[in-house]
Amino acid sequence: MTRLYRIAYEGGSRYAAEHEGQWHLVEGDVFGTWTRGAAIAPEGHTLLAPVLPSKIVCVGLNYKDHAAEQNKPLPAEPLLFIKPSTTVIGPGEAIQAPAWAGRIDHEAELGLVIGKRAHRVPLDKANDYILGLIAVNDVTARELQNKDGQYTRCKGFDTFAPIGPCIATGLDGRDLAVRGYVNGHLRQDSRTRELIFTIPELVAFITSIMTLLPGDIISTGTPSGIGPIVPGDSVTVSIEGVGALTNPVVVQ
Repeated sequence: MTRLYRIAYEGGSRYAAEHEGQWHLVEGDVFGTWTRGAAIAPEGHTLLAPVLPSKIVCVGLNYKDHAAEQNKPLPAEPLLFIKPSTTVIGPGEAIQAPAWAGRIDHEAELGLVIGKRAHRVPLDKANDYILGLIAVNDVTARELQNKDGQYTRCKGFDTFAPIGPCIATGLDGRDLAVRGYVNGHLRQDSRTRELIFTIPELVAFITSIMTLLPGDIISTGTPSGIGPIVPGDSVTVSIEGVGALTNPVVVQ
C-alpha cells in the first residue's frame, strides 16, 4: 500500500508518496503515470487537501444503524446528494460553523477517490476506476436539514467537507474501521462491512447517472453516533489504513 499526500512545497504544492515509512516526491501525474522521485523527510510537512474534486457525491443512510438512528427505513437504492467543491478543506484547516445555523454535526465517512473518467462503469470493473481511499467529514447543519427537507444548504457551506490526510492506494475497502472522535472522545465506531450498498455498487450506480472525473470523491455514508460539534472542538475522522483527519471548529 502507498499513501499519496499533497504537501506544501517550495511555495506551491507537490504530491509525496509514503511507502513503509519512506517518503518520496512524486514525479508525474497521480491520475496517470507517476514514479517515486527524490527522497524527503517523513515529517515537518504541511498537509493539504489531497485532491481538489469537481464534486463530492455523498450517499445518505448507507449504514443500517444510522438509518435506525434517524428513524428512517432502509433505502431501496442509494440516496445521493452533492457537496460542492467549495466545501473542501484539508487536514488542520478550520470548520467554520455559522453561528445562526443551529446544531452542526460531524459525520465520519470513508471516501473513494476516482482515478479516471468514469461513465456507466460495470459493477465488475468498478475497482479499476478508484485511485484510492480517503477520510471525509460530511459536516451537516442538522436543524437546516430538518427544516429544508433536502441537503443542498445544510451540507453545502464552505469548509463543510474536510478530506484527508492522504489517498491510500492499494487498500481493500471492504472491511475497514470507521471512527469519529470529538476532543479525543470516541463517538462513531463501525466497519465498512456494514455498508448497505457496497463500494462497487456505489460506483456503478452513481456513474449510471453522472460522469465522475479524476479527483472526484464518492463519500460512502456515515455510521451511527453522529453528534453536535461547537466552536473550540477538535474533530477527528479515522479510517483504518488511511489515517486520521483532524480539524478544529471555529465560529463563522
